[in-house]
Amino acid sequence: MFGSFRKMMADLVDGDKPAHEYAEDDYRLAAATMLVHTASIDGNVSDAERARLHDVLKQRFSLDDAATDKLVEEATEAEANAIDLYQFTSKLNRSLDDAGRLRLVEMMWQIVYADGAVTEFENNLVWRAADLLHVARDQRIALRARVAAVNKCNDIE
Repeated sequence: MFGSFRKMMADLVDGDKPAHEYAEDDYRLAAATMLVHTASIDGNVSDAERARLHDVLKQRFSLDDAATDKLVEEATEAEANAIDLYQFTSKLNRSLDDAGRLRLVEMMWQIVYADGAVTEFENNLVWRAADLLHVARDQRIALRARVAAVNKCNDIE
């Protein structure tokens, strides 16, 4: 009963706002927003980056295609309205353990290397995000080397 009352009140307050599947405090939305930002930081989201973004999110969060598309859509909206990285990294720090934060940095490198070219904007973004996520420099470099090796790139810091 109270659930339907809350829904009715939310519908009255929100009006015609689209329904969001992922709450603002959902770490998956924060992670996806970081990855969308990674893909777009150089001003061009290539087809390879778009495909890798979809694949990484789908696999890491065990989503189907529709849920992955919805997550990317909501993350793209959140990224467009973002002020800084801290609003996302602070949520991730509260939600993820050390291994989870390392996985996120690895996911960022996977997006960076998707198109085969690493720009200084991408490199700087991962460096800043890793720092805010309390991922040590040597760990960030090791993750980069591992992702570069899988992608057969020689671009190591």
